[in-house]
Amino acid sequence: MPIPEDVTGDEIDKDVRQELQSLPKTLAEDVAKNLVMVARLIDEDPEGAYGYSKVALRLASRVAAVREAGGFAAYATQRYSEALAEFRAARRMSGGVELWPVMADCERGLGRPEKALDMAGAAEVNKLDKAGQVEMRLVAAGARRDMGQLDAAIVTLQSPELAAGSVQPWTARLRYAYADALLAAGREGEAREWFAKALEADRDGSTDASDRLAEMDGVDFVDALVEDEDETAPGIESEDTVVEQASDAEEAEDAVEDSGEGHVGRDEAGHAVVDRDED
Repeated sequence: MPIPEDVTGDEIDKDVRQELQSLPKTLAEDVAKNLVMVARLIDEDPEGAYGYSKVALRLASRVAAVREAGGFAAYATQRYSEALAEFRAARRMSGGVELWPVMADCERGLGRPEKALDMAGAAEVNKLDKAGQVEMRLVAAGARRDMGQLDAAIVTLQSPELAAGSVQPWTARLRYAYADALLAAGREGEAREWFAKALEADRDGSTDASDRLAEMDGVDFVDALVEDEDETAPGIESEDTVVEQASDAEEAEDAVEDSGEGHVGRDEAGHAVVDRDED
């Protein structure tokens, strides 16, 4: 797949670059460029990112960072079985637990929420940092909802992190998930309050909390810039209409003059007015 000229491979994280040092220099550069493309496209063009991840995997499948990138690209395109296999491989190579929450979410994607809940109770969760533990809580709540256990999902999300006044990278998503669960349970007043709190914490637009609030308030947004090309604004006539009207007026003037019964004048607006001759 083509690599844009502005991509050098130096854009990758230093830890990933260090992993690639085990490869020959030219190969490492090629892999790095493909990983940069995965990161660049994964949000806006997941299929494109997936394509670049497959190239990187063909070049360096024994590098944990490459397997991880392949996992996230497959996850973004909802290829959950493939994503889970890549995440497991990356975890075996690196020995870390950082991928545990997303692996559990892959189980949800494969229709196995019970397995995701088992993973939420595993010892690996205790080894996660705070962000990872919050992510695991979100996955567990989602699994509860998959199983129709709304009240349990709400309880799962109730945590010190949810109640904290300080804003962390995960705060908006946690509040949003809580609001969404409350709304699904029919607790609209509380849901609106937490959607508002999610919006307050959403500094990078990671949720659509503003849209959800507007929807709850019955606000409809209309794009004023979109107009039907076939419609003409009130009071404005198209060029063809003006020409046609002018032609009709000229014919009317000729008909009145030929009849000898009057003449055609114009009012202040320029419209034709027939003055009848009186006997």
